[in-house]
Formats: sequence, C-alpha cells, structure tokens
Amino acid sequence: MTDTSEQSTDQETGPDAQAPAWERLQDRRVAAQRQARRALSRAGWRGTIGERLALLTEGAAEVCDLDEPADVYGSGIVAGLEARVASLLGTEAAAFFPTGTMAQQVALRCWAGRTGDPVVALHPLSHPEVHERHAFSQVSGLRPVRVGEGPALPTAAEIRDLEEPFGALMLELPLRDAGYVLPTWEELTEVVGAARERDAVVHFDGARLWECTDHFGRSLAEIAGLADSVYVSFYKSLDGFGGAALAGPKTLVEEAKTWRHRYGGTVFQQFPTVLSALVGLDRELPRLPEYVRHARVVAAALREGFAAAGVPWARVHPEVPHTHEFQVWLPYAPEVVAEAAVRQGEETSVLLFANAWDTAGPGLARTEVGVRAAGLEWTAGDVREAVRDFVDRLPDRA
Repeated sequence: MTDTSEQSTDQETGPDAQAPAWERLQDRRVAAQRQARRALSRAGWRGTIGERLALLTEGAAEVCDLDEPADVYGSGIVAGLEARVASLLGTEAAAFFPTGTMAQQVALRCWAGRTGDPVVALHPLSHPEVHERHAFSQVSGLRPVRVGEGPALPTAAEIRDLEEPFGALMLELPLRDAGYVLPTWEELTEVVGAARERDAVVHFDGARLWECTDHFGRSLAEIAGLADSVYVSFYKSLDGFGGAALAGPKTLVEEAKTWRHRYGGTVFQQFPTVLSALVGLDRELPRLPEYVRHARVVAAALREGFAAAGVPWARVHPEVPHTHEFQVWLPYAPEVVAEAAVRQGEETSVLLFANAWDTAGPGLARTEVGVRAAGLEWTAGDVREAVRDFVDRLPDRA
C-alpha cells in the first residue's frame, strides 16, 4: 500500500513549508513509530540499521555454524536455506532469489516453456498486476489475463468460464490488496481442480504463505502440495532482510536457477540476508499462528471501540481476519485520519495505527493493521481505550 493518501497540497508556512504536506506527515509518522512507548503494529523492518544488525548478531549463532566458509554464488548457507524451505513446503527442491518479483517471473517463464502457453491467469489485485510495473509482459514475455473480481480470490466457476486458454493460474495467498483474504480450503482445492481441468499449471504467490496454516487448518506442506510451484518471501512474514524462494519439482528449480543467473539474481555473497531468513524461520514462523489468533481479538476490539465511540460507519476487513494482517476503513478523508493517528502517537506515546492511510472511495480512508509480537501485549481493553482516544482527535464526530 502506497502513501498516496498523504500527498495533499501544501498550504502551510514556516521552515518546512517547501516540503509537501504529505511528506512532512510521513516523516512525523515515522518519528512517532520510533518514539512510541506502545505501538499496535511494530514491524521489525522499521528498525534502525543498528537494531537490525543487533538482531542478526544475536540470533545468527543459533541457526548457523559461524565458523563455516561464507557462501559464494549460492553455496554453503544459501544451499542450506534452500533445503530447509523445500523440506518445510514438501517439495523436491527450492531456489533462493534476491526478490519475489524475480522468482515469480522466472517460475512462470519456465512453466510457459513447458506448456507452450505464455498466458498467466491471475486476479486483478494480484501483486504483479498492481505493484510490478507490468514486469510479466515487459521483461518476461508473459501475457497476464485477469480472472475474478472484487475482494476475493477467483472461484472455480470463474476459472472454468474464463473465455481464453491459459497455461498457468497464479493465486496469491493471501490476496494482500483485497485485505489479506483467503478462500476456504474447499474453495481452494476446487479452484486448483478447475485449473487442472483446463490443463493449466498452478503457481502460488505465497509471499505470506507462512501465515495461512491457521486459517486452512493445514500444514505448509499440505497447502503447497496443491500447487505445481510456490514462491515464499522471507521478509513479509518472517522479518528477514529480504529475499525469496521458489519451490517445486527439481527439474523446474534447476531451470529456474539458470534463469536466475540470466536475470542477474545469482549474487556473489548473500549470507546476511540468508542468516536473517533462517532466524525468521526459527523465531517468527512458530509464532505466526499466535499472531493470527490475537489479530482476531484485536479486530473485534476495534469494531467494538469504534461503535462505542459513535463513529457513524467503520469497517474491519475481513471482519474476522484470515491472517495476522487486515484492513480498517473509516468515513474520513485519508489526511484527516492520518493526522489524528500521528497526533495520538506524538501526544500519548501510544500508536494505534502505524501504517499509512490511502483513499478507499469518496470520503473513505483505509489502512492496514498487522499484529506481531508487539501487538500481543495489547488486550482487547487496551485496543478499545486507544480507539476512544484516537476518535477524540477526529473532527466533527457527530
């Protein structure tokens, strides 16, 4: 989610008047995050360089023999991470990539060569359609076609009714821009089956697949086992420095490594990023189900808090979160709620909404909430109290 909501016209005067108002508000929000005594959403990647390095140093010895030689072009610790991911996902092999954008382009390019069809069916809100500047078509020679609509993954009926052939179906689990939503397990298996009926392969954009086990009531291997290939991220759920992995059949992964080299993704040494991924697998992965369950407590308290505070219309989406991340919608202009959120942090050192707000429609603002370790410290009562204080900073509540 971008910060376009805070790009309002600057009408102020003073020493910072030449800087856009949205930019100053963003700077204040970042400062409030750093200074807040309590923050409902406190992502590790927002830390300082020193804090991030300290976390890595603290955990590195627990996940790796630091006396082993450093990696060179994917050897050593990189190969070890690849093997661990393949084991977790129940696949024959996995390949480490510097970015998920590269990993998915390579995966779908490889599948296109096997199927003879460069068409990729995907939801209009999928990451490649919204955030990658048409990389599929501009870089990889693939042709995306949209299937499904609204804030939900495509249905089996929509897959069967798609008018043109496609070689691969890409499903983002969870669908982030729709509110981190997931289908039911039965719906997911039906969608996969519908794609197979059309002789298409299935690829999971599982950037946040790690978060999905509680919702599905299935292991990572069971979920990944539905697809022909899976991409996972090491920073979006696991708090790593970056990086991604593509997992699937050994022949596909070996070909993907060739394309990884061609795309410039075979980096000389990657041990800091890989170490952070291993620390995340050890520390964050086991806690994700707990985060998901507490996110449901937080979401219910937010709904209750806004209702009690007399806000005329407020939504938490999904009403019961599918992962530990979800959206909050309020009937105000984005700059209004963004200002109230920042002021709450500045004036009370308690930050209820740490993320940016954007436009969700006329007179509607939307933000994202993620419940991680810091969020576990918040009771339902804490959330309701913070909502009351936040609403007191909004204008014209009546």
